[in-house]
Amino acid sequence: MADISSLDIALAAARAADERKAFDIMILDVRELVDVTDYFVIATGRNNPQVEAIVSNVEDELIDKLGVKPNHREGANDPGWKLIDYGDVVVDVFQPEVREYYRLESLWGDAKVVDLAQAGIENPEYSDRIGKLVERHEGAAN
Repeated sequence: MADISSLDIALAAARAADERKAFDIMILDVRELVDVTDYFVIATGRNNPQVEAIVSNVEDELIDKLGVKPNHREGANDPGWKLIDYGDVVVDVFQPEVREYYRLESLWGDAKVVDLAQAGIENPEYSDRIGKLVERHEGAAN
C-alpha cells in the first residue's frame, strides 16, 4: 500500500463522519501549532446513537480503506463525546451541547481549516456558529 499521509487519514475520517450524517464537520490543520498531531477532525452527532454510529464508521472506514487502526480511544463512558487517536490525526465526535461547551475549534482558532471539498463533501451542514467560523477562515484564505 502506498504511503498514507495524515491529510489522507483526516479526509477519510471526515468523509466517514459525513456518511453517517454528522454535521459541523471541520478539519483543522494544527501542524504549525502543536507537535503531537497534524490534524483535528471535529464532528457533531445529534444524539448518542448517532455519535456511536459516526465513531464506528470512522474506525471501520479507516481500517477497511486505508488499513489504519487507532492508537487509542477515549470517551467510552461519556455519551456526549468520543475521541479516536490515530497519532497524526485526532478525531473528536460530540453531541451539540458538549461541542458548544468545549469549543475546540475556537481553542485552535489559529489553525488552518481544510476545505471539506477535498474530502468530496460538497454541501456540509453547519450550525450558525460553526458556519460563521468556516466562512471567516475561507475569507482569510482568499
